[in-house]
Amino acid sequence: MNILFTAVYIIWITSEILINRLHKSHSADAQNLDKHTMTLIWITIGVVTPLSVYLASHVEAPIWRNGIINFIGLAVILAGCFFRFLAIRSLGKEFTVDVAIHSEHTLKNNGMYRIIRHPSYAFSLLSFIGFGLSLNNIFSTALLTLAVLAAFLRRIQVEEEALINKFGRQYLEYKKRTTKLIPYLW
Repeated sequence: MNILFTAVYIIWITSEILINRLHKSHSADAQNLDKHTMTLIWITIGVVTPLSVYLASHVEAPIWRNGIINFIGLAVILAGCFFRFLAIRSLGKEFTVDVAIHSEHTLKNNGMYRIIRHPSYAFSLLSFIGFGLSLNNIFSTALLTLAVLAAFLRRIQVEEEALINKFGRQYLEYKKRTTKLIPYLW
């Protein structure tokens, strides 16, 4: 494997591990709202990532025969990481990897959150799509996209239930004027 690919994969994996370690809720936060969705996400990733690599190495199904798609995939991974970092930074102390609402929680509805409710998930999903592209395999890309999207959608459902419980009508109105994952579409 090319050193560039290895470096990008290491940057991506390391960033996710750091996010997971540094952004857990505190004991004073409302607990048990997660409904095991973080476990679901990690299991999904742990299963589909190696399976996607296996598919790419054993099933001939290139997205594009030109090798440039592999490098486009790396760029998409890095773009996803960068914009996910911006989304997390924008939320500040409100961002936690587990679903938790604390007593001073406020509803973020400016910046990228003015348009899209879950940019962190959207950009994380973008990185997984980029990983599939870097493997240059239609089946790997589809598997990664659909499996991770399904896990994220379950997580979003749980998260939105918690936000509705906290903010009520304010969050419901916010939902009406924003999209879930894809700006202006869905």
